[in-house]
Amino acid sequence: MSHPDYATLKLSAGGPHLLVVTLNRPDALNAINTQMGRDMLDLWTRLTADTGDTRCVVLTGAGDRAFCAGGDLKERHGMTDEQWRAQHEIFERSFFALLDVPVPVIAAVNGHAYGGGFETALACDFIYAARNARLALSETRLGIMPGGGGTQTLARAVGERRAKELILRAQAFDAEQGLQWGLVNHLSEPGRVLDDALAAATDIARNGPLSVRQAKKSIHFGLQGDLRTGCRFEIEAYNRLVSSQDRHEGVRAFNEKRAPNFQGR
Repeated sequence: MSHPDYATLKLSAGGPHLLVVTLNRPDALNAINTQMGRDMLDLWTRLTADTGDTRCVVLTGAGDRAFCAGGDLKERHGMTDEQWRAQHEIFERSFFALLDVPVPVIAAVNGHAYGGGFETALACDFIYAARNARLALSETRLGIMPGGGGTQTLARAVGERRAKELILRAQAFDAEQGLQWGLVNHLSEPGRVLDDALAAATDIARNGPLSVRQAKKSIHFGLQGDLRTGCRFEIEAYNRLVSSQDRHEGVRAFNEKRAPNFQGR
């Protein structure tokens, strides 16, 4: 699919079937202003409606200092309550749209991720982070609270008690601690995180694209309910793959000792 030019996002190909999305406001530490909220909402909505030949997305930030510093507080300074709520409605929709993207989205956290920036990473499927990155949901210091899904996504990633401590203390932590808690999947040396995330994305893009989408959906939605219901959801997702051309091609390629040529059909 073709993508429009976005004022705050840079889109590029990361390899066959790979889309790299870069939060591109480096002078503002990639903080989310209203325009970035609109741009992300548009991009994630387009990807959900039509992924084209994209099989995996890597989301990163411009520069080496920050992935995303959170909401742009300079733009927010002096906003009326009505303006603040209207802006936040755009942000909320963009976070939900990111959660709904059917193909995997890997966060390549190249630097600090605070507030809405950390929530953006949490809305991705998993996180690769630079060793020197620091992360925090620090909203309670500003008299507000996480409002981009953070109270839910962080608690699901690290557990209720740890999430309460981090959010209520507005406590920053480093990527190494995030790895120990199971929040971060992989630590990268500074400057290497995008390459490492692209290597993971390449592995994903080689697999059956329908399989990957159905498995992502099963994990995500299955965890919202009880085990037996989740298992029933899984079997429904599984059975949709049995009659796919890709399933036939995968078994054929295995028996012919060659790499499969998946078409996503």
